[in-house]
Amino acid sequence: MTFTNHSAEVYIPDNAKKGNKIYMALAAHQDDVEIMAADGILKGFAGKDSAFVAVVTTDGAGSARDGIYKNYSDEEMMKIRRAEQKKAAVVGEYKALYQLNYQSNAVKSPNNISIAEDYVKIIKKHKPVAVYTHNLLDKHNTHLGVAVKAVTAIRSLPKSERPKNLYGCEVWRNLDWLPDAEKTAFDLSPFENLQAALLGVFDSQISGGKRYDLATQGRRLSNATYSESHSVDNVKSLSYALDLTPLIKDDKLDIIDFALSKIEAFKKEAESKLKSVIVL
Repeated sequence: MTFTNHSAEVYIPDNAKKGNKIYMALAAHQDDVEIMAADGILKGFAGKDSAFVAVVTTDGAGSARDGIYKNYSDEEMMKIRRAEQKKAAVVGEYKALYQLNYQSNAVKSPNNISIAEDYVKIIKKHKPVAVYTHNLLDKHNTHLGVAVKAVTAIRSLPKSERPKNLYGCEVWRNLDWLPDAEKTAFDLSPFENLQAALLGVFDSQISGGKRYDLATQGRRLSNATYSESHSVDNVKSLSYALDLTPLIKDDKLDIIDFALSKIEAFKKEAESKLKSVIVL
């Protein structure tokens, strides 16, 4: 399989799962996969005939850095982050890891079609039943670029070759504010040690000044605790996603209108709740 960038890498861990029921993440950066797609990772890890495939789109050059990494060049950081992502693939027993090594500007460009073309090649090879990507309400433009290109790539496939589900997951914006009917909840209570290990391999981020490991685990705990106000916690850890499946079932559905409809649903719920406690 050839990709647009000659520097793109395909990594197959020695302990890779051989399952044929594939869960896949299309992510922007190294460690985004482990932050947003834990549901797919756990399904691939635990299922007898299941496996997980990770796709990382960018090269890791622009990451924040401090501590021992403070004076590292972009080239040095790129090598470290690629190596860390491979460690995560070993820990999670991924079937395959693709690192496409695009610059962030290419991902954010609406005119770049090569990324979607690369996604199509990977999807055709592995035929995932579910794809996890960034949500369309994320505040990071590179994440938004990946999400839109993921939808574009899947829409270019015949409907018989498309994944059953597409999920837009939490990274640079929580989704707990969505009305319950508008969000998909993933129970991440099992394998807490595996999830911690997956997040912990990214030392260049953690020691480099960004505690994504604690923040991600804290968000999942917070989601679980605040998911229901009138009963004790039924799960220990939750992540939320926006179900993007309608966008790959109906090609005429406008991406912007679809995303903004979720904000409108929140607005209506907030208005209704306020009206119920205010004397008009």
